[in-house]
Amino acid sequence: MKARLSLMAVAITLTLTGGACAVELESDEQLAAYGLGHSFATNLLTQTQGLDLDLDALLEGVRAGFEGEESAVSRSRLNAAIENLSEIQTANQRQMQLEQAERARAEGEKFLGENAEREDIVVTDSGLQYEVLVATEDGRSPTAQDRVRVHYHGTRIDGEVFDSSVDRGEPAEFALSGVIAGWTEGVQLMSEGDRFRFFVPANLAYGDRSPSPAIPPGSVLVFDVELLQVLD
Repeated sequence: MKARLSLMAVAITLTLTGGACAVELESDEQLAAYGLGHSFATNLLTQTQGLDLDLDALLEGVRAGFEGEESAVSRSRLNAAIENLSEIQTANQRQMQLEQAERARAEGEKFLGENAEREDIVVTDSGLQYEVLVATEDGRSPTAQDRVRVHYHGTRIDGEVFDSSVDRGEPAEFALSGVIAGWTEGVQLMSEGDRFRFFVPANLAYGDRSPSPAIPPGSVLVFDVELLQVLD
């Protein structure tokens, strides 16, 4: 029987109350075994997203392994099948990332086009957009070779926060040469004490790469940045 692996979660993730359990879950030994099985299924679901697995064959393999039986199929044949499945998974993930990036790029281009029409937005030659929130008369401006101390608050264009030194309550320090291009360019426009809001196109951020699940590939990123100090 072919079934999505999510069915395994239904079969294994039996509630301790209200549902029909195939086994008693009373002793610590039973609960520990249940917990291990639940963790196994959860981890396997994470590792094999988007793949179809034969649930009966999966459970038979688990049973045979626990009972110490010899594999019904040669190890070389099993390894070849697993490798083939891994290649399919990789291709599926790559296709999903490409589709995500295409959607994010389209949304980002629309957002930046509309944002550029605002009177308080400055657009640089590279396509970086920024808004001056607080401007100071004094203070040093960094070069691309300097280190800086900043507070920042990073969101996607839908407002979802993905990183924030403000929320952590601790400023960040870094070399301007070691961050995304939008930061390297933008922070050099600031003086100590300034606070800018940057709208960073994908090509000046992470492009089609995704540094974390919180930032889809192809994303435009929004940063509120306060330049606290030029360190070098």
